[in-house]
Parts: sequence; C-alpha cells; structure tokens
Amino acid sequence: MNESKETCAPENVVLTDAERWESIDRRKAEDYIRKLQARIVKAQREGRHGKVKSLQWLLTHSFYGRYLAVVRVTTNKGKNTAGVDHVRWSTDAAKAKAIDTLKRRGYHPMPLHRVEIPKKNGKKRPLGIPTMKDRAMQALYLMALDPISETMGDSHSYGFRKYRRCQDAIAACHRLLSKKVSPEWVLEGDIKGCFDHISHDWLLDNIPMDREMLRKWLKSGYVFKNRLFPTEEGTPQGGIISPTLANMTLDGLQSLVTEAVKKINYYTEDGKRKEIKPKIHLVRYADDFIVTTKDKETIENILLPLIRNFMAERGLTLSEEKTKITHISEGFDFLGFNIRKYPNGKLLTKPSKDAMKAFCNKMRAKVKKNKSAKTISIIRMLNPMLTGWSNYYIYGASSKAFSRVDFEVYRMLWRWAKRRHPKKSSHWVREKYFKTWKGSKWQFAAMTKKKSGREIMVRLKELSRIPVKKYIPIRISTNPYDPTDAKYYARRKSDTTEQQLRDTDELLRMIWLHQGKRCPICGEIIDDERRWCTIQEIRDGKPFEILIHRDCKPKKTKPNKVSRK
Repeated sequence: MNESKETCAPENVVLTDAERWESIDRRKAEDYIRKLQARIVKAQREGRHGKVKSLQWLLTHSFYGRYLAVVRVTTNKGKNTAGVDHVRWSTDAAKAKAIDTLKRRGYHPMPLHRVEIPKKNGKKRPLGIPTMKDRAMQALYLMALDPISETMGDSHSYGFRKYRRCQDAIAACHRLLSKKVSPEWVLEGDIKGCFDHISHDWLLDNIPMDREMLRKWLKSGYVFKNRLFPTEEGTPQGGIISPTLANMTLDGLQSLVTEAVKKINYYTEDGKRKEIKPKIHLVRYADDFIVTTKDKETIENILLPLIRNFMAERGLTLSEEKTKITHISEGFDFLGFNIRKYPNGKLLTKPSKDAMKAFCNKMRAKVKKNKSAKTISIIRMLNPMLTGWSNYYIYGASSKAFSRVDFEVYRMLWRWAKRRHPKKSSHWVREKYFKTWKGSKWQFAAMTKKKSGREIMVRLKELSRIPVKKYIPIRISTNPYDPTDAKYYARRKSDTTEQQLRDTDELLRMIWLHQGKRCPICGEIIDDERRWCTIQEIRDGKPFEILIHRDCKPKKTKPNKVSRK
C-alpha cells in the first residue's frame, strides 16, 4: 500500500499552500485510511497485537491521516472555536501548513480552555476546549483507536459510536422488555461525573494506543478564569478522543453482569431437575445504563456490588440520586423516553414528562424573548425546534405527546398575539394570526411573497399531523470498519439520508435522487458523513438547484438558506 502526497500539478511547478491544499485528493486519502483501519480490525480479531501497533503507527504517521485529521477539525461545528492560543485554521493556506505540524516528535499539548455549561438540574458541567492542533492530533490518533474500540466494545453500548443512535438503545430496551416472559425489574444506573473521574493509571495501562501521547493529553491541565490547574484524573471532556476513551473504560460491564449469576437448579412438578440461567441484560448509552433482571434481590445482592467494584477499579462511582431499582409496571425514564409496561401487558416507549416540560419551557422562553418579532420570524424560529424534537420522538408512542405539545404551543402563541393587540377582540386576533389549512382553523401562519412575486402561506408545523414510524435498529454484530459490512452501512446511510431529506424538503430529496445520491463535483455519496448545501447553476439560461458537499462548494458561490448546518 503506497501513499504519496503528489498532486496533479506538473513537475517543477511550485504550488502555494492554498493550492497544495486544494490539490489533495480527498477520496484517495479516505480510501487509504479505510484500508488501514480494516487491517487493524482483522489483526485485532486474530489477536496479533504487534501487528495492530505497527498499523496504528503507520496510520498516525501517514500524510493522508494527518490531512483527514485537519479536515475533521476544520469542518465540524467547533471549527470557529479557538483554544487558549486563540488560533483558528480558517484559510486553505493555514490548513496546508497545519498538516506538516502534526508530528509526534517534540509534540507538547497546551492546556485546555475550560468553560462551564448549565445542566438541567441547575448545576454546571465543565467543558474543556483544546487548541486546533491538539484537536487534530486527537482526531489523528482516534482514527487508529476507533477500529479497536468498535471490535472490542460491548454489543449493547450505543453512545458515541459510529452509526449508533439513542433510538437504537431504546429499541433494544423495547425488545428486551416487551415480551410476556421478559424481566420485570430494572436497575437504572448513572455514573457520577464519568468523564471527570476516570483513573489515569487505568487508562494508561489498558487503552491500546500510544501510551506517551495519551499521558500528555491526560496531564495537559486546564485554564479557568486565567488560572492554570493540573489534571490528576478524568479525560479532557470536550476533546475529540474523550468519548471513545470513556466508552472503552466502561466496556466489559455487559459481560460482567450477564455472567454474574450462574445457572440455577430447580425441580419441576414431576420431580425432574432442570437448569435455568436468569435473564440479565444491559443496555448502555455513554454513562447511562439499565440492567434488567427477573427479581429485585439479584440486583441488590449480586449486581450492585459487582458494578460498584467494576467502577471503583476505574476510579468511578455510581450516582446515588440517579441510580434506582424500578419495577417495569411503574416505568422508568431513559434517554428522554418513558418506558413502561401497562396492566394489559403492552410496553410503550413515549416522551417522558420531564422531556416534554423542558421542551415547552424552551419554546416559551423563545417566544417571550421575541415579543415584538414578526409572525413569520416566530414561525421560522419555532419550526426547526419542533422538527428536531419530533424527529427524535417520532419512533415511539408519541401521538398524545405531540398533541399536548401542539396545545401548549397554541396557548403560548395565543397569549403572544393577544398581548400585541390588547384593544382588539379575540375574533380579530384569530383572523389575523390563525389561518385555515386542510380543515384546521387554528393554524398559526403568515403570508409572504417569493422572489417571483407569488404570495405563499408559511405555517407553523403541527406535530399531531406527523405519523409515528417504526424504527429499524442497527445490527449489533456488524463493524463499520469491516469491509464485509460495508454494503450494509452504505444502504443504511442512504436510507437515513433519504428520510432526513424527505422530512426537510421533498424537493431536496428529488434533487438528491436525480443526482444519483452523489455530489456532482467530487463524485462522492452525499450522506451524514460530510456536510452538504445547495447552490444554483445556470443551465439553458435558467437557474437550476443542485446538492453538493459544503467543502466542494466553489468560493464564488453562496449556499441557499436551506443548507444543512
């Protein structure tokens, strides 16, 4: 496997840094790294740890690996957020120079810039922001570590893993608890400050990556309110590699609890002896997990002590206020869903009351903050919020929750409209702000003109009109870095992208299908792997809209407002 940083430029032609960046073949780089990652997976499964280390070294020292690391940190959402050095790689020339700086020899990470983010319970969560160079180095070494993490990870671990979502964890819970013979007791587990308390010694002894690089990141310290603090425990929360480190720390918990109780001997009515193995299952998303069992005593006497010992070895403890033992008939909240089996034996997963309350409060705050905004501005602010919330809960038993949210939104908008016109009658307010659309007389809407001069109605999205869908969970036996599973993941990504485009705009979906699902500039598939946008081309004297990758967009064009961010 040969790697070269050649460009298409003729010999003896000196390229500028910006031209050198533009001339790199991204498809060739991704193919090179993908093949190395597939070899790492194969060597890991065969137990050839020496081969794994040599392949990791080859990947982290390759030109294409460094190039893709720079691509990642300069195209994600944090690309405009600088670390303590206030440096951003915003130009092509800066990106090209950055590739040459990503070297192991002489590398010393800078302290993290720490900020505090408010949590739901009123407390604050610390977030560390590395510099651009440190983020790129972490992204580079993550490319070599993630194939091992996916190969060794727990099958029912769904948080911070490629192509796995919260809905996969909820689907696993439904599958394990919906049958008549399913376990009835649930341990709701939550780890107290997971990212901030992981033992450095445990990480250095057990994570299969460059030990010296890992030690430097863990001991880099952080700056808070212009003061430098050392880091004695925990992973740099906010770093690219931190979620994978946390996942690998908790891997092994599933096999521990499922094998905790050995087979039990019991006698049938006719005197025959049989052996059964109690049904113990674990589903985990990041540091939140549930364990299902047949009886409460197994949790209290066997599982909880085992889990506490497992956590203590890694420097972690369970949160006493969030760790509960619940019967399935009472229901429990997990990842924003309430999962409960009702007296008729039917298990339902629906939005939790806390999630509905938090969302409605967020909507009220948005409306209250924009008391004097135009009607169409209110609609354009609230529609993305409604779309995002409904897309998350669309796969559960959410019809009643959607109707309730619609009612709460209507109430807050009615008060907003009445406040604007205190001397007008309710009938006048209704005629001005609420239109009739498809039989609904209370549709919050506004009329606006398009560039062509045609007047159209822009309306607020109604969640009660959204049909609930059935979610197709991911196959837990597959590996995204294994070439034999490539077709499965390609088909799944294509289906997911098509559904997202359909939910966003049916016209965008038709354009995507017309283009063969590919970017017309680079020829690569358009999916969630890379950000995309729309541009207009002039064909036969008429404007024609096309979908392209954002990093393929020529600088002379501008994306439309429907661009995905």
